[in-house]
Amino acid sequence: MATPSKIPTREEVKVENTWKLEDLYANEQAWQEDLTLVQQLADKAAEYQGKLDNAASLLEFCQLDEKISQVLDTVAVYAGCKRDQDTANSHSQALVAKMTSVAVECSGKLAFSTPEIMAIEDEKLEQYYKEQPGLERYRRSISDSRRMKDHVLSAQEEKLLAAAGEMAEAPETIHSMMDNADLTFPSIKNAQGEELQVTNGTFISLMQDADRNVRKAAFESLYHTYASMRNTSASALAAQVNQLKFFAKARKYNSTLEASLNVTNVPVQVYHNLIEAVHQDLPYLHKYMALRKKLLGVDELHMYDLYTPIVAEADVKITFEEAKQNVMEAVAVLGQDYQSILKEGFENRWLDVYENQGKRSGAYSCGHRVHPFVLLNHKETLDSEFTLAHEMGHALHSYLSHRTQTPVDAGYVIFVAEVASTCNEALLMQSLLKKTEDKKVRAYLINYFLEQFRTTVYRQTMFAEFEMLINKASEEGQALTSEMLNKLYHELNVKYYGPDVVVDEEIDFEWERIPHFYYNFYVFQYATGFSAAMALSQRILKKGEPAVKDYLGFLGGGCSKDPISLLQGAGVDMRTPEPIHQALALFNELIDELEQLLEE
Repeated sequence: MATPSKIPTREEVKVENTWKLEDLYANEQAWQEDLTLVQQLADKAAEYQGKLDNAASLLEFCQLDEKISQVLDTVAVYAGCKRDQDTANSHSQALVAKMTSVAVECSGKLAFSTPEIMAIEDEKLEQYYKEQPGLERYRRSISDSRRMKDHVLSAQEEKLLAAAGEMAEAPETIHSMMDNADLTFPSIKNAQGEELQVTNGTFISLMQDADRNVRKAAFESLYHTYASMRNTSASALAAQVNQLKFFAKARKYNSTLEASLNVTNVPVQVYHNLIEAVHQDLPYLHKYMALRKKLLGVDELHMYDLYTPIVAEADVKITFEEAKQNVMEAVAVLGQDYQSILKEGFENRWLDVYENQGKRSGAYSCGHRVHPFVLLNHKETLDSEFTLAHEMGHALHSYLSHRTQTPVDAGYVIFVAEVASTCNEALLMQSLLKKTEDKKVRAYLINYFLEQFRTTVYRQTMFAEFEMLINKASEEGQALTSEMLNKLYHELNVKYYGPDVVVDEEIDFEWERIPHFYYNFYVFQYATGFSAAMALSQRILKKGEPAVKDYLGFLGGGCSKDPISLLQGAGVDMRTPEPIHQALALFNELIDELEQLLEE
């Protein structure tokens, strides 16, 4: 399907290119019946308040809670997909509002269960498992909740913390409103005198412009504007760190970092390992920057030169059918069973493929026990082909976890969420490189891959280090002023990008525009997930069937084990820096190959 000159309405999109929501509900009436059912189930579950002091009642409550989660998940997926396929549809918006209201209501009715389950003595709980063997189904879930026992407060204190939740969201809300609603940037002009609008949405495309004057002008337009808001931004970020400190201290954690990582049961050492390993492998990034400077032919490589292509774009046009075929070939190393599930998804409308008016932008995969639902906005580009591989990696991860685990153990935590998707991308890249003879196309593919390493491992680790350092500084009593934040951010850029890059003073204000600094130690998982995926893909390609078996076991693992143990089972130990070093060693090899290709 060629990229349309006119974006179609939802009604104009061919049915075969849309996801099949009828697999969830035949009609909206069935959805409404489940919405009512989940309210009834929550009312029934609420009757167990104060009664979880015996094995039979605990089992009955767990079974009810599981059913509520299943029905609510189906209700939520249906409503969310209906909204996202046409966000302008007010009726679909109303479905999401109804679902959200019921979900909040259910959460309130079931809130009693966590403190009551926490209060059960260990010996007594073990006796419950013996009395009611059916409780074994919920052992992992109960144990995961109870490991937080030292950080759960009294009922009254928990109520106070919950009430403070809305205030805790204020720093992110303030930053978002400033960044997305209030800030405007001066327009710039290109060599032809045409006016170009500078926004957060257009910024990266302007940074990729072949005209260096355009890049420099856009860079200055954006960051000079942020500079004018430095004190407001610093106040918002300081407030974010302060609210994290408040909750960490209230819940008896040693630091905000420990409080954040404990939620997903990830050791703090994993965070430190990432930063230390990337520091050791910074010479590879410096080498890549030197190559960029050489290929661009500039006397000085500035921060506004980091995104413009150093390899001419290959004339590659990839239809959706070709993209599907390329992805199918790339995952052949994972075996016929994996391919057959992928084929099932392609042929049975798991995907909503093309853009239509009002459709949510971007892409995602939403897991469900029926089957995953994948949203795309496919264009005939290399980016879209890799997006397809990425989202189907998520989809099959969800599919296999749901097919292998009970509902209570099928969901996986965010720490491992990007591993399967990125592994698929790595396998696709290796497959494309293997069958590409055209040196121009090969160089283009390698540079595309190198930029993924730079932006996902190095850049996200730099963000993670900045976030760690500002939290530590605040915990030690240091004020997070704009001057302090600018100085720290500048020093990190100098350290990461090395001697061949001029770290312009404007980049000191970049911290103001990064929304992830309000996500509570989130960004490090991009780098760890990418590194784990690179290690796994290399292991699969080198060791074959034994590695595939381990990897498929990981995909079917859900949350049946903690995330570190799940990855260990697949052959990657994220407690050590080795996976990061392996990934960046590949980065170094690709730099050498690109340089050689471009010299021939």
